[in-house]
Amino acid sequence: MAFEAFETFEELRGTIRGRVLTPGDADFEQAAAPWNTAVTQRPAVVVEAADAQDVAAVVRFARAAGRFVITQPTGHGATDAIEDAILLRTGLLNSVSIDPEARMARVGAGANWGQVQTAAAAHGLAGLSGSNPVVGVTGYTLGGGVGWFGRKYGWASNAVRAFEIVNAEGEQVRVTADNDPELLWALCGGGGDFGVVTALEFELFPVPRVYGGRVTWPGARLYEVWDLFRQLTSHAPDELSVWFQRFQFPQAPEMVAIDIAYLGDPERGRALVAAIDALGGAVADTRAVLSVANLGDITAEPTAPSPSVSRAELLTDLDDATVKVLLGESVAPLLNIQVRHLGGALGLPGAGARGPLPEQYVVYLLGLGLPQLRDAVSAKQNALVEALGAHISGAKPYTFLAPGESVAAAFDARTLERLRVLKRDRDADNVIRANFGVLG
Repeated sequence: MAFEAFETFEELRGTIRGRVLTPGDADFEQAAAPWNTAVTQRPAVVVEAADAQDVAAVVRFARAAGRFVITQPTGHGATDAIEDAILLRTGLLNSVSIDPEARMARVGAGANWGQVQTAAAAHGLAGLSGSNPVVGVTGYTLGGGVGWFGRKYGWASNAVRAFEIVNAEGEQVRVTADNDPELLWALCGGGGDFGVVTALEFELFPVPRVYGGRVTWPGARLYEVWDLFRQLTSHAPDELSVWFQRFQFPQAPEMVAIDIAYLGDPERGRALVAAIDALGGAVADTRAVLSVANLGDITAEPTAPSPSVSRAELLTDLDDATVKVLLGESVAPLLNIQVRHLGGALGLPGAGARGPLPEQYVVYLLGLGLPQLRDAVSAKQNALVEALGAHISGAKPYTFLAPGESVAAAFDARTLERLRVLKRDRDADNVIRANFGVLG
């Protein structure tokens, strides 16, 4: 059957190897649900692609039918602006191949970082992953991607050497610096507006050992631990990443913690954070020598879908006024106030749309997205951001955007216009749309 004759989702169902689910099908609600279950997604149809050929067929179908495609490989990147969309799941494209001699990984669009790090660790290598092993490689990298190794090696998107995509015409193409440098630039940190990724290739880095873990104190030690955090980050080498955490779990006392990851000799790492031991009084200490396959153990973040409301802002400084806002009130109704140390290679110019990041710290505000808590959590986040005022920069890399935030906030005016020009040139009809709003 010629593709132009497709008029219904039933015809698409009979054409691809994967599943096509429409409202009313038994598995539709589960397939449409994002990782963040606080967001309700009601697309016109969900397609679970079996391979790159399926992806190409879906894009061609969308173009002919006057619909648009939003891709969520692993369910992360939730959006409620999806009513007329084809929600494309590429989770089955989850192959991982490591070339230890070339220090390169080729991964399918559905692979997560846990898979990559486990495979790479066998060769003393690592990708530039975040803190949670179940986060998908593709969406993370398209948004820039910053994690434990960012201070040493920069944005994950800067490590990419090739993307395999389906473009807005439904054609499978390979994008490299040699054959399409402008598109590669856009895909490296500029988001998912320019094609549906089916695979990507990126550089791996030598990380034979990591010294890392979490040290936790009672909430009464809050100010002492904060001072420790500022002390550690004031002189940290690029190999050392330090994060500050305030926790307030339901019906539990407040706790405060320091998370660390050091890339190098464990004894050197322990010496660099000796002030932790000098402070004393910790109620838990998980520091150990880790394989990169176990990086998720440091923060032990949830690895199952859950409802959450999050917000991230870049901090211009950690002066006394900032301290007063972040430490002066209780965490509740939030679960967590987190401050990450950035800097290092993240502040250097890169090869992609994700440019240098001058800010040295980012604050994350996280709460449960349960219906009875959602409004209070959002109000608390808004109040904290308002109180921080000039101590937040207003800039926000794509990788830090939350549902409902505009992609336009992620780039300076010149970069944004360059991305928009490319979008108009490659996909004037907005057939392929990123989760956080279209550039076209």
